[in-house]
Amino acid sequence: MSPHLAQRLAGLFPEHLASLIRRTQTALEAGGFGALLLGSGHSVDHFRDDHGPPFKSHATFNAWVPVTGAPGSYVHFRPGDRPMLVFPIADDFWHRPAAPPSDYWTPHFDIRIVNSPEAARAALPRSLADTAFIGAPFAALASWGVAAVNPAALLLQLDHDRAVKSDYELECLREANRIAARGHRAAERCFRAGGAELDIELAFLGACRQREQELPYNPIIAVNEAGSTLHYQLLTREPAHRSRSLLIDAGASFEAYGSDITRTYSAADTDFATLIGAMDRLQLALCAALKPGLDWRDFHLDAVARIAALLTDSGIVKGTPEHCVQSGLAKVFFPHGIGHLLGLQVHDAGGTLGSPSGDQIERPADHPLLRLTRRLEGGFVVTVEPGIYFIDPLLERTRGTPQGQYIDWHRVEQLRPFGGIRIEDDLAITKSGSENLTRPAFAALDPG
Repeated sequence: MSPHLAQRLAGLFPEHLASLIRRTQTALEAGGFGALLLGSGHSVDHFRDDHGPPFKSHATFNAWVPVTGAPGSYVHFRPGDRPMLVFPIADDFWHRPAAPPSDYWTPHFDIRIVNSPEAARAALPRSLADTAFIGAPFAALASWGVAAVNPAALLLQLDHDRAVKSDYELECLREANRIAARGHRAAERCFRAGGAELDIELAFLGACRQREQELPYNPIIAVNEAGSTLHYQLLTREPAHRSRSLLIDAGASFEAYGSDITRTYSAADTDFATLIGAMDRLQLALCAALKPGLDWRDFHLDAVARIAALLTDSGIVKGTPEHCVQSGLAKVFFPHGIGHLLGLQVHDAGGTLGSPSGDQIERPADHPLLRLTRRLEGGFVVTVEPGIYFIDPLLERTRGTPQGQYIDWHRVEQLRPFGGIRIEDDLAITKSGSENLTRPAFAALDPG
């Protein structure tokens, strides 16, 4: 972290913490609790094995402290008291012990270093009888005497409020975008040089200077037809005989906050490249429409209509855009939602909550996959990710139906080897519009 960024975060963190304290105090009072205990989580082993998956700390814990690699840590907060961080540094000759926290945020916490789970409990207040615990339950928790474990009403209120990001959180998300943009540029260069999917991922990781387990999610590195699988999870080891296209959906992490960025590339200046350019312009037009008060369900329907127009304009679907939407053909080529909340989690919590009490905002009946249904507010951070895909199961399911006659199957066969297109940016909602966190990160890397 550069000294300038560290200084900026140091200036922003106090108000972030103060806002978090205010929200948490309100939530505790509403739930009838006197204090909150947040667990970072614990490492777990695979079945009948002595090692397990990489540890990932809980988002509710990371809202307070950017500590991501310390299982068995706890934050304790009682209104009126200084928040406490219980941080384990075990006597362990198998693993290198963690260093005691010392950063811009640490002066705001009572930090207690412990060397065992028993010492962690001893560092906490003797009585937790009025304390709500949030985190993954563990065996010893039953003897700790907490008032409740993951009370639903408290979780819902905290999730609802977490959608509005502080200036500190926005700066963390900007930096996560800057880091990921470097990775995307390296990945594109590797693709154009003929690299296999594994080579492209390694180029991304190297430019981000992050291990895969540190990223907010495993990158989607899809060459050619693989781009039609929305969450493609494989990595070919050998280069494709002919690399036609790359869809890369990959983000980076910074202080526990993650970016979520997708780009699509064509290996040559082909018809597919023209379609990518049209999708890029469509995506920018959608980004320009974001503002406070916008109902995300309406925004999604607008996106579907724009994609339908692109499908008809490009000759993939015959007829009018209106028919493309009404017949359901648009969903054959764009089956997912237009975006989601972003923050400490890639698909951040609270996307369908209409109030702190947990009222749900229903998804449109014919769009059940939406991860966000709320009206946008200043401080929300969202992704905008339109796409067109040539997904074999969806296409074959449609081929023999009345709707199938409106698809230009020859055109589809021409484009099917390219897989699909998705363009995705991260945007923060402002008082009057939005701030694109992704495009400036890429622009800063371009010469001139």
